[in-house]
Amino acid sequence: MGYSGARGGLDAILAAESLVRGARNADPAPWLTTEQITGRMRLAVDRVMGEGSLYDEDTAADALRQAEGDVIEATHLVRAHQSTLPRLAVSEPIDPDEMVVLRRIVPAHRTPDGPQLLGRTSDYTGRMLDRDARPEPVIVQESVPAETERAEDQRHPRRFSDMLREMDLLVDNRPADGAPKAAPFDISRHPARPPAPRSAILASMARAETGSLIGTWYRSIRGTEGNIHEVTLGEVRHGRLPLRVAHHTGKPVLLGYIRASECEAIEDLDGPDEDRSRFDVGYGLCFGHNERKAIAMANLDIACRRFGDADGLEQVLLLTTDGLDSCGFLEHLKLPHYVTFRSMIDRKRAVRGVESVAERTAEPIGRTC
Repeated sequence: MGYSGARGGLDAILAAESLVRGARNADPAPWLTTEQITGRMRLAVDRVMGEGSLYDEDTAADALRQAEGDVIEATHLVRAHQSTLPRLAVSEPIDPDEMVVLRRIVPAHRTPDGPQLLGRTSDYTGRMLDRDARPEPVIVQESVPAETERAEDQRHPRRFSDMLREMDLLVDNRPADGAPKAAPFDISRHPARPPAPRSAILASMARAETGSLIGTWYRSIRGTEGNIHEVTLGEVRHGRLPLRVAHHTGKPVLLGYIRASECEAIEDLDGPDEDRSRFDVGYGLCFGHNERKAIAMANLDIACRRFGDADGLEQVLLLTTDGLDSCGFLEHLKLPHYVTFRSMIDRKRAVRGVESVAERTAEPIGRTC
């Protein structure tokens, strides 16, 4: 059989790029503005910001438009853009308790401290496709207070985990008072390899591809590795967090607010070496409104702490959930591989030739002297 590689080179690559640019200009549909994308495709924008490790809605929207809606490609564009930006300062540590809550649900308790704020969500609506392109009429309900009308304590409710901690039902994994705190691991500058600190695992999950992280969580929760664990969501939040940097005077300066999704997952401890009279809690925090990722993070945080060494979960989270890494390896398969494949063909033919010679020179079975 003959085998020849496809030829084309630089001219074919330039022609393919020209087709992409030409299709954008020739499309009769109106060009989507940045404001339209951030306003109408906010969840996709939030995903690109989180997976691209750059909190800027306009940049994420522009990347989505250039990528024609491909979230992975948009993430790649944002990461490439981020690598060109100077690092001017490092923000002060963020206290999640300062979050101005826009949405808060506590599945584990009917009447938690503070209100259940359903917020902006389609969780409770029927999944019926609406083919009408016109915007839906705005229905004003006087009984539902607006965001600005919520009381201050309702926007800063006490955590459900704090109530469990007061009841002495939580394993306390927090560092002891006075103990030195390790600096968070910067995965953008140093590759994380197991064994890695918890901050590296959480950071890797925060910018992991959402679908990959959910798939890893589902495999873990199904107990395919023999580790069965039961998790209850303690609390899910979405809100605004203040972002501060240290001024040259030494005082922190408020730069603005970022939106984030946060989750605390509570697990029933039942292992032979665990305190069965208490629960453990896992944590997840990510950019934007992406509750699925925050929930998967919190669950995997517990699973990694309990079973990570046994089933290699830590290695999976650190090395295989990044969308750019996994999709980059997949995409490279479309590049020319004819030299490699030709060597594989040569090996197959060589093996076949050796087997043929062995068959011709072999002694007949049962032959005696």
